Amino acid sequence: MQQKPSLMTNGASHAEHALATPASITSDLLEKHATPASAFRWVALLCTVLVVLGVVGVVLRMSDGVSDKTVWGYYAALFVFILSTAQAAPMVAIATRLAKGHWRRPISRIAEMFTAVGVLNLLLFIPLLWVLPSLEDGRRSLWFFGNRDIPGYGYAPHLWATLALLFLVIGGIAMLWVSCLPDLAAIRDHSTGRRQRIARRMARGWQGTTRQWEMLDRRVGILGAYYFMMLVFVHFLISVDFAIALVPGWIDALFPATQAFTSLQGGAATVLLTMIVLRKAGYREYIELDQFWSLGKLLMAMSLLWFWFWFSSFNILWYGRKPNEQAVLDLFITGPYFWMFITTFMLNFVVPFFLMIWNPIRKSIWGPTLVASGVLIGTLLDRVRIYVAAFSIPGEDAAAHLLEQSPETVTPELADILIWAGGLGGVVLVFMLVARLVPVISIWEQTELLLYKVHKKFHRTEVLVLGKPE
Repeated sequence: MQQKPSLMTNGASHAEHALATPASITSDLLEKHATPASAFRWVALLCTVLVVLGVVGVVLRMSDGVSDKTVWGYYAALFVFILSTAQAAPMVAIATRLAKGHWRRPISRIAEMFTAVGVLNLLLFIPLLWVLPSLEDGRRSLWFFGNRDIPGYGYAPHLWATLALLFLVIGGIAMLWVSCLPDLAAIRDHSTGRRQRIARRMARGWQGTTRQWEMLDRRVGILGAYYFMMLVFVHFLISVDFAIALVPGWIDALFPATQAFTSLQGGAATVLLTMIVLRKAGYREYIELDQFWSLGKLLMAMSLLWFWFWFSSFNILWYGRKPNEQAVLDLFITGPYFWMFITTFMLNFVVPFFLMIWNPIRKSIWGPTLVASGVLIGTLLDRVRIYVAAFSIPGEDAAAHLLEQSPETVTPELADILIWAGGLGGVVLVFMLVARLVPVISIWEQTELLLYKVHKKFHRTEVLVLGKPE
């Protein structure tokens, strides 16, 4: 394996780790994993209560039936919001691993653990299959099954969207499991009791042979590429059949790509907020300025691309000036959801870009964290703006070719508030449950980093020299 030296100064924090050894890193991270923060149980209990309230909200919503889709808009927005944030978070690990960036090592496991949230979102998706109007009712669809004799007629998009989401979840959990094998073996070899028995079963005989390491590297790369492709495909299916097809006259070939890309921004923001929480929970020596600084730069770049995707779609509708295009603009931008759009525009583009161009803000811990908080709020409002508006159109109007009049702004009801509280609490609870199974900081990636770095004197200071594998 060839190494290419790169000179990198990173303050005193690197000097503090100069004497770190594989044994000390393994011991420290296993101890942190075995003894979580004191507030862990209380937060888990709170999230459990929220999940119970969410189940109550779903029951209340289901008691009204599924024939009126206009009341299910906030439920659909929650599903897409989780898909656009938690389920997109693993892309932080996938993309940066392909780029061979050493700074991502302390946060790769954090990003990968969010793949387990897909199980929760898969359960949330089931009621939406009942809510979506049938093709028999004249609903527009991506699926050109005008002929009833064509195989698949009547199953679109229900079957295909469910299978795509299921394969996304399976691929993500497989990637997480493969990446955790060395750490599970470490837990097996350094613990006792139930934790050791569970780790032994999950480690699947991992011994750390050369062949096993080579297979781990290849499988993580393949599963990461697979997860990315399936994530884009799921966004394509959901955005077309659960948004575009429900709005008369809305024709936008770029919107599926726009939603898929903006989910990457939401995923990066999710990882950033998780980083600050774990830093406060005892991982300060691992999650340092490098991680916030580097991920903040990505967040700034994605804010520019957010504007590019939005403006490309807006141009088509604005300059087309067709009645159906003007009606779509009124529904989503200038009409009942105007202030929601303005807030989204500010939080996803204006604030991230014009704050992160300043070095003191970008090269800090709280700067990227505050920007990430705004991005998550903006992403939430954007999903509400799109999906609540799309679901608010009555069924008899959805089959038309022109939206005559935009529906009024839909405000959340008690059931919607409970469902959102339960859904967001469920995301946190799933992450915490996974954190009890595997360390939130990858032990093997931290110890592997020792092979690539060395501290050397450079004039009157000390710098860190990193080797990058070819």
